[in-house]
Amino acid sequence: MKYSLNSKKVAEAAHEWLANRGVRLEDIADITHTLQQDYYESLTFEECLASVEQVMSKREVQNAILTGIQLDLLAEEGKLLSPLQEMIEHDEGLYGCDEILALSIVNVYGSIGLTNFGYIDKLKPGIVNMLNDKSGPRKHTFLDDIVGAIAASASSRIAHRKQEEIENKGLVPPAP
Repeated sequence: MKYSLNSKKVAEAAHEWLANRGVRLEDIADITHTLQQDYYESLTFEECLASVEQVMSKREVQNAILTGIQLDLLAEEGKLLSPLQEMIEHDEGLYGCDEILALSIVNVYGSIGLTNFGYIDKLKPGIVNMLNDKSGPRKHTFLDDIVGAIAASASSRIAHRKQEEIENKGLVPPAP
């Protein structure tokens, strides 16, 4: 018999693991709103939160969350083999697998998601900055990038939907 995991269980675990690491969907929606508010004056926080929730409903996103958090936890516990332990524990600058995992999320939402992710990764706004702080005992080598990718994807999703609304109404889109 083929193994199959209940999708609801995976989704619940992804939400729970984020919450256990101090990440609320509202924190991600705040970054999403910041990215898009200059382009869409009427954009509400609730729209951003709904977009984050839609991104979170994707199995690829849930898989990335569970994988990244598990690796961060193992690094905190010192349970990885050297030199991987040190690379993840210290968020080694040349170790890019954390960004690659996050890009698996962004790739679902197109090139605008990619550019938004790069912007978030560079500026580290909001919760991403807190997760990137290396002074405490928690390691978020993967999670800061995953959260940034979720916000970038939600932002891209909004941009695509707003563009469709504008085109359907026959209006001129806002300048980027």
